[in-house]
Amino acid sequence: MSLPVIILGGGGHAKVLIEALRASNVTITGITDADPLKLRAAVMGIPVLGNDGIVDRQPPESIQLVNGIGSVNIPRTRTELFERFKARGFAFATIVHPSAVIASDAVLGEGAQMMAGAVIQPGCRIGMNSIVNTNATIDHDCEIGDHAHLSPGVTLSGGVRIGTGTHVGTGATVIQGIVIGKNCLVAAGAVVVANVPDGASVAGVPAKEVRS
Repeated sequence: MSLPVIILGGGGHAKVLIEALRASNVTITGITDADPLKLRAAVMGIPVLGNDGIVDRQPPESIQLVNGIGSVNIPRTRTELFERFKARGFAFATIVHPSAVIASDAVLGEGAQMMAGAVIQPGCRIGMNSIVNTNATIDHDCEIGDHAHLSPGVTLSGGVRIGTGTHVGTGATVIQGIVIGKNCLVAAGAVVVANVPDGASVAGVPAKEVRS
């Protein structure tokens, strides 16, 4: 990662990314945030430069972007931000904390973020703009879709497939060979032992669909 980076968003997830970037000796130019109260402030010593319009003043070839928006409450915002700046020709940095363990043949999509203590075993594919959060473990031959988020402490056994835009909550476990569809929500602590269809929310041990 030879280019300096700008982080989009100055909330809690941005703090985790700053730590990972510093541990990797990456130059951070600054942070953008839509909240005017944050202008001229700093997050962990990194200045807030202004709103996302700051990025449009930069030649796309001069920087890389880091998506600092989390996805617990605003997954669409995170996805839309990534897609908007990709359409404008900007590239997103793929983040790997130095303490993460990544198999030599694992494939990490553009803008994917592997946080501290994450483990990615052989044969895995991690989609674009996805998050594999603190101490999450992904065993062999799993496939994680674009814009997905595996929260801290998630455990995936071998051969699991997670669809685009799906959020797997803190400490959830998914047994081997399970397929979880697109835009699903797996509650924190759930144990998933059966396939989950697109758009479903599941919770409990064993996980069952929750209808609103």
